[in-house]
Amino acid sequence: MVDSITDNAWPSLPLAAWQDTYETLHMWTQIVGKIRLKLFPKINHCWNSTLYVTPRGLTTASIPYGTRSFEISFDFLAHQLLFETSDGITKTIPLAPRSVADFYEDVMRTLSELDIEVKIWNMPQEVADPIPFDRDTKHAAYDAEYAQRLWRILVQADRVMTAFRARFIGKCSPVHYFWGSFDLAVTRFSGRGAPEHPGGVLNLADWVTRDAYSHEVSSCGFWPGGGSVDEPIFYAYAYPQPEGFRDYPVQPKEAFYSSQLREFVLPYEAVRQADDPDAMLLAFLQTTYEAAANTANWDRAALEYSPKS
Repeated sequence: MVDSITDNAWPSLPLAAWQDTYETLHMWTQIVGKIRLKLFPKINHCWNSTLYVTPRGLTTASIPYGTRSFEISFDFLAHQLLFETSDGITKTIPLAPRSVADFYEDVMRTLSELDIEVKIWNMPQEVADPIPFDRDTKHAAYDAEYAQRLWRILVQADRVMTAFRARFIGKCSPVHYFWGSFDLAVTRFSGRGAPEHPGGVLNLADWVTRDAYSHEVSSCGFWPGGGSVDEPIFYAYAYPQPEGFRDYPVQPKEAFYSSQLREFVLPYEAVRQADDPDAMLLAFLQTTYEAAANTANWDRAALEYSPKS
C-alpha cells in the first residue's frame, strides 16, 4: 500500500481514484444493511437499519433470529465478509472484484446454509438509476487498498464523533453508518417535535424520511462524496433549519455553508492535513451544533454534560 495503517491514520481518499469500488461497496453494504433492517426490531428513526464501525470494518452487530442471534461483518483487513452465529458457526465470503448480483446470491445462500431465512427488497435505496441486486452486473469493482482507506477514515471519524457525542445528555443517536446515503452520522435532539418533512429523497420512501426527521435535530457526519460533491467531506445540518443558522460563525476557517447542500461543510482534506485533525474536527462539530442550538433556542443547560468542578 502507498501508506500503511500505522503511518497515516487519516489517508487520502480522492473520489475519482475509487469511484467504481465506491459504487460496488455501496451496493454490498445495502444488501447487508437490509438484512438487519428486515430482522431487527424496529427502532425510532430507522436506527434498526444501521451498521457500526469496528476495529476491522463495519458490522450489523448482533441480530436476533428466534432463540439464536447472528452478526455479519465487513472485514477490511482480511477482506472478507464474516458470518457468526450464537451457536458457534462461522462462515466467510471473500471481498474481491465480483458483481453485486454474485455477491447478493452468495450472501443469501450463506444465510440459508446457516438456517437463517430472510427475504429483502432487492432494490437499492437513495441512488439514481437503481438496479435490482440480483440483476446488477454493472458494479463489480473492489480495490482492496481504497476499501481499507475508507474504513481507516471511518475509524477516525467514529472515534472523534464518539467523543463529541459524550458531551450531550439529551436524546442522541449512536455514531452509525447509513448504508442508503453511505455516510457516518451522529444526531442530537432538542426534545421538541418538528414540522413534517416533505420527503422526496431519491427513491427513499417518504415515511422513512418523515420518521427520521420527526423531531428537531442537529446532525453531523462524514460522507465520501458523490454527484456534484467531488471530494470527501464532513457535514453538519439542522432540521428544521432555524433562521440565522446559515450565517452563524463556525470553526475552523476552512468550513463554510453550502447553499446547494443546505448544510455546513468541512473538506476532509483540510482535516487530514491539519496539525491536529482531532481538534479541527471537534471545533467543527461543536460550533455547528452551537449554530443549531443557539439559533433554535435549545435548552442547552438541560441537554449538555457539565462535569462537576
